[in-house]
Amino acid sequence: MILTLRTDSAESTQALAVALAELVQGGDLVVLAGDLGAGKTCFAQGFGRGLGITDRITSPTFTLARQYEGRLRLHHLDVYRFDAMAEIDDVGLDELLDDQRAVTLIEWGDAIMPALPNDLLELRLTLGEGDDDRHIALRMVGPRWAARSRALSTALEPWLADAPGAN
Repeated sequence: MILTLRTDSAESTQALAVALAELVQGGDLVVLAGDLGAGKTCFAQGFGRGLGITDRITSPTFTLARQYEGRLRLHHLDVYRFDAMAEIDDVGLDELLDDQRAVTLIEWGDAIMPALPNDLLELRLTLGEGDDDRHIALRMVGPRWAARSRALSTALEPWLADAPGAN
């Protein structure tokens, strides 16, 4: 199932991420895809806030992975600089995904999609017409997310692209 969402500011993108974070469970995988400047790190910041994380969330481009504590632990990865799929082992992705007390969020995750399990939430962010407009295609893959499709649709209704007054 795919939801088409729209935001018109960084604050709106973060508010959407907060709403989504309230629905995640331990062991979940969230993949962010999109061009440079599409809002992946902005989304990650709102997502962390939705998990109750008070630390400042920054893109782990050079460190590859960061960990934050909140309602659930957040494993935040950025695989933009990965040169080969073999580097996945270097960050211990399998162990991170096995952590049932955490959610894993991967920026540029579409680059390693073949190495990821078939149970994930993918958000593809693209620039809209205005400087702060974002279009977000949210794709639910696998049984974990299919079971929450109604809750996701309800929680994200304010941002549905075809909803009246969508922001």
